[in-house]
Amino acid sequence: MTTHDWTQAGFSTRTIHAGQDPDPTTGAVVPPVYLTSTYKQDGVGGLRGGYEYSRSANPTRTALETALASAEGGTHGFAFASGLAAEDTLLRAVLRPGDHVILPDDAYGGSYRLIARVFGAWGVEHTAVDLTDLDAVAAAVRPGITQVVWVETPTNPLLGISDVVALAGVAHDAGALLVVDNTFATPYLQTPLALGADVVVHSTTKYVGGHSDVVGGALVVGGAALPGGRTAPDGTGDVAGALRFHQNASGAVADPFAAWLTLRGLKTLAVRMDRHQANALAVATFLEAHPRVTRVLYPGLPSHPGHELAARQMRGFGGMLSFQVGSEQAALDVVARAQVFTLAESLGGVESLIEHPGRMTHASVAGSSLEVPADLVRVSVGIEDVDDLVADLANALEGTA
Repeated sequence: MTTHDWTQAGFSTRTIHAGQDPDPTTGAVVPPVYLTSTYKQDGVGGLRGGYEYSRSANPTRTALETALASAEGGTHGFAFASGLAAEDTLLRAVLRPGDHVILPDDAYGGSYRLIARVFGAWGVEHTAVDLTDLDAVAAAVRPGITQVVWVETPTNPLLGISDVVALAGVAHDAGALLVVDNTFATPYLQTPLALGADVVVHSTTKYVGGHSDVVGGALVVGGAALPGGRTAPDGTGDVAGALRFHQNASGAVADPFAAWLTLRGLKTLAVRMDRHQANALAVATFLEAHPRVTRVLYPGLPSHPGHELAARQMRGFGGMLSFQVGSEQAALDVVARAQVFTLAESLGGVESLIEHPGRMTHASVAGSSLEVPADLVRVSVGIEDVDDLVADLANALEGTA
């Protein structure tokens, strides 16, 4: 059976078909969930399709990894048990004790905790920088020591927009890798590899899965070499090979059922994102006009400082936004009063979520330079009827000081 070349197809065609050919035995159009830990060998070393043990590879996970690579325009995809498992594997694959990482000064709290407190104990140093200030980023580079420039765009939770093309230039001039967390934007709205990034990171728990029913993470790469001319323990000199070695050696892989759920979510990513961002723009426009809202952070608004860059770099503005209401108590009141918006961590599901970053998702950066404003509310705008979402926020804001 010949596998079709989907590389020239459109985004939705690729996410539905790449890596997902009908089953050759039964003709099933949906890839099976291969709930097996091991595989019969045809003689010692006689592997069927290269499968020997499901930590090393599993056909359901292979289908997901192929589809993710296609969606991001990369050459290799790797699926993990969580977004942080993906980040941890990447950092161990490319860094060594004594290395230095540049990260956003408003990075996701979990990424900051991993880099600062886990890898910090391993001897990796970091500098938090405003990534919209290219001079500041260049000044933070330590020649020969900085090996990774870590980017979120948009950032979580302040929705900052960074210039991926320009940052790729800074990173590559320093001999470092540019890593872009593309969780907020999704590959439907932004493809960082095409803009010069070396590695794309996803928490597939979020928009790729899309239904708040599975935890996962992913890395997608092109042909980048490891920084500093170094090699992986198996002698591999490129990022993809190093990730393959570490994924198997460390084992924090996506299980078959999680891979299957994530693959199912990926198929509808485009249509969901169209609705997410249409709703988000309507909600952001409502909030910007509300007298009790002091600031709205959404790159789709012309008032956002990164609006023009986002319009050039992205194919849409996404479904995430944050807003400020003047005091921490007012923010706590808003998230408590919301009813259609569910008070919960995470994001990217079909249902709308609301949270207080300072006490919830970003509590790990309290007291650091990455601490978020106490009056900040973050919302993940779902795909419900937008009139219901606006009415719910209007009610939630009623009575706030």
